[in-house]
Amino acid sequence: MHFAMESRVLLSQLLLSALAHTTMAQVDYSQYVNPFIGGLGPFEGLAYGGGNIFVGAAMPFGVVKMGIDTLEQNISFATPNGGWTPEGLVTAVSMMHEHGTGGSPKYGVVSQMPLTTVDEPVNILDNTTYWQKRVGDDVASVGYYKTKLENGVTIQLSGTHHAGIVQYDFPSSEKHVLVDVSHYLPSLYAGDTGQVFIDGEINVDGAHYTGYTTTKGGFSLSGPFTVYFCGEFETEPDMARTFRGRNTLPNLGYRSYSGEPIGQPTFSSNGRMSEKAGPLADRIGAVFTWGANATDTQVRSRIGISMISTEKACRRNYEEIPSWDLNKTVSAAVDVWNKEVFSRIQVPTDESANKTNLRLLYSSLYMMHLMPSDRTGENPDWESEEPSWDDFYAIWDTFRCTVSLWHLIQPKAYEGQIRSLIDIWRHEGYMPDARSGNYNGVTQGGSNADNMLADAYVKGLRGGINWTAGYQAMVKDAEVTPPNTFFIYDRLASVKEGRGALDDWKKLGYVSIDNTRCISRSVEYSLNDYSVSVVAAGEAPKDVDKYLKRGAGWQRTWNHDTESVSFKGFLTPRNSNGTWDNKDYNPAKCDGPDGCEFRAVSYEATPWEYSFSISHDMETLIQFMGGSDEFERRLDYIFLPNTGQQDLGVNGVAITTIINPGNEPDFATPYHYNYINKQHKSVNQSRALANQYFDDTMRGLPGNSDSGALNTWLVWQMLGLYPISTQPVYLLESPWFADINVTVNGNATVRITSDGGAKDLGQKGFYVKSVKINGKEWDKNWFNHEDIMVEGGTIEFSVGEDPLVWETGDAPPSPGHVELKDL
Repeated sequence: MHFAMESRVLLSQLLLSALAHTTMAQVDYSQYVNPFIGGLGPFEGLAYGGGNIFVGAAMPFGVVKMGIDTLEQNISFATPNGGWTPEGLVTAVSMMHEHGTGGSPKYGVVSQMPLTTVDEPVNILDNTTYWQKRVGDDVASVGYYKTKLENGVTIQLSGTHHAGIVQYDFPSSEKHVLVDVSHYLPSLYAGDTGQVFIDGEINVDGAHYTGYTTTKGGFSLSGPFTVYFCGEFETEPDMARTFRGRNTLPNLGYRSYSGEPIGQPTFSSNGRMSEKAGPLADRIGAVFTWGANATDTQVRSRIGISMISTEKACRRNYEEIPSWDLNKTVSAAVDVWNKEVFSRIQVPTDESANKTNLRLLYSSLYMMHLMPSDRTGENPDWESEEPSWDDFYAIWDTFRCTVSLWHLIQPKAYEGQIRSLIDIWRHEGYMPDARSGNYNGVTQGGSNADNMLADAYVKGLRGGINWTAGYQAMVKDAEVTPPNTFFIYDRLASVKEGRGALDDWKKLGYVSIDNTRCISRSVEYSLNDYSVSVVAAGEAPKDVDKYLKRGAGWQRTWNHDTESVSFKGFLTPRNSNGTWDNKDYNPAKCDGPDGCEFRAVSYEATPWEYSFSISHDMETLIQFMGGSDEFERRLDYIFLPNTGQQDLGVNGVAITTIINPGNEPDFATPYHYNYINKQHKSVNQSRALANQYFDDTMRGLPGNSDSGALNTWLVWQMLGLYPISTQPVYLLESPWFADINVTVNGNATVRITSDGGAKDLGQKGFYVKSVKINGKEWDKNWFNHEDIMVEGGTIEFSVGEDPLVWETGDAPPSPGHVELKDL
């Protein structure tokens, strides 16, 4: 009888889930995406200090991210990383961009620019003579972007995985389209971090043009990166001319006339319709012209790109965009996004729904699927049967919670990413912590691909992954110090790949003050080695103990006597001889010449914050902080206004607390109350951060989107869960929707319900009273991956207005717990 009752309950749940899935699958969730969220910083009209977002047309994990490129007249406030800025002057429409990234810009290559004149004062070698203000409001939606320039030209565009289509509506005047092969997004920084143009070619045949552009540099400090292109116009131009000119752009390490005044272009003559940049990297391109008397004021163009050849670029162009109807490309993009992304997390969209929360959820899902780029079939460096992915920018950001969501809702893509990381090690020697332009770099701390692999392994992802090779790649990170890159911001060790301070780590068991970022690296290397132990458990059991002990190395940088405010015991810089470098040390500051950057003791967070970042051994951390009560008191303190002492710069203008919701090291910290069985405080503090710093406007992000990492944090918050990276553990929080259906593991469904008010669950009445998992009362504030995330099931939250200690079971585990004796 009892079994029959449980069977009926389970059957009822499955039927409800199936009905909800069938009903909601017809919804166009793309209508709730606002691509402009995070596009504005604290200063009106400027992206500076905002999310550095990409606005344009893209497919999930697409190679092409087609959009405008802009520059500010005051370069001190220019942040062109995503191409688009709110009020920047338009210099081009280009095919490739990154999303939400800091550092030097990357890409902005393969471009066009519509012009109504090419006569003086326009000089096509100088984009400041033709850049354009925009008039009216930009329009953007999934797969679509539209803007109007001051010269009267309206631009509309859309894109596919490897191609793009653009439509220019000109006023009744001349119609020109400039194709500048040497165009790229410039850097605001001096030295070797900016991009440079080093080679290119263009060939014109009527309405068609092909060629390639080769650039180097940008965030990854990459070597030469070549993109082949194949473009065409719907109508034959009245005239097409190629051009070349002296390259006066900054071009560190290559021969050029860098620093000279910009000259005038030389146009082709005698029927010559091709140009090659040559050894001096001359500026080259073409201008296509349609007469002012033509009755049709519309010009359409399609462009395909490839990293392999112009032939492949042409094939991508014709196969992916067979029609000149831009709306068909937009519609196809919407269909793909709905099917492959948005429908994986379905919530009600009827009158009961909070529309703001809908926009936050689906906009966040959109932004966390813009990067990395699936370049399978587009690897120019080696032949392989493995998938090929690029634009991991950076795993330092995404390993914390983004990869865990990909594991659930994008298992095929996630498997491909991991196989690609292992293949990069196989052919280049190291897995990347970051990678763009087919080049590893920049590593911000540890070898965090190790964490990504461990997270997948411990949750049972196998598929086509060669885990023997994967473990070998992790051991390479753990045992072999990469050669010094002498990077401008860190001359002491490699920032390209691997662990630059590994010699210290292996010899001393911690990273000493002799190296930059000694605090954050000690924390990151600890988690990296714990990750190696996780995979070793299945692939090399004899190695587990070694790497588990090395994963406790953070304890050697914990000084129990270091004080700050009214608290005692913090991560503290240590000399290589074992003594503490703590004279005038303040753990609330990073003590770096550039703030919390490469030359500081900790990176993108203070030692105060990193002192909470020990997710694999919270048991020891709580003990080191003085036990549960002191841990709770210290955790309470970091959320108090005006406790922060570090100058956070423009990205942290509105943040006065120690905790910084705009930087990844603090992602898990609001949820640490779960470890002392006070889950209601985790719910309250994380909810408060989400409501204060995230919204559906252009100021809706507290910092760089970081390849969608910040957006993913919000998705987990809205699901009422939080994953602990490298562990098969999810913390239970409180959902923002009354009914959520998540497709996991390809075809299983996890249904999350709450009995709170559907419209205001995100803002009130969200404290948990009880939880059921698969119909059974649950006394813990966490669960294991295998409990529900493999075959699906249900999580039922009962919520109310008042905070309550409802959990009576064990606190979340500390699988990396080790008691070191040689501190």
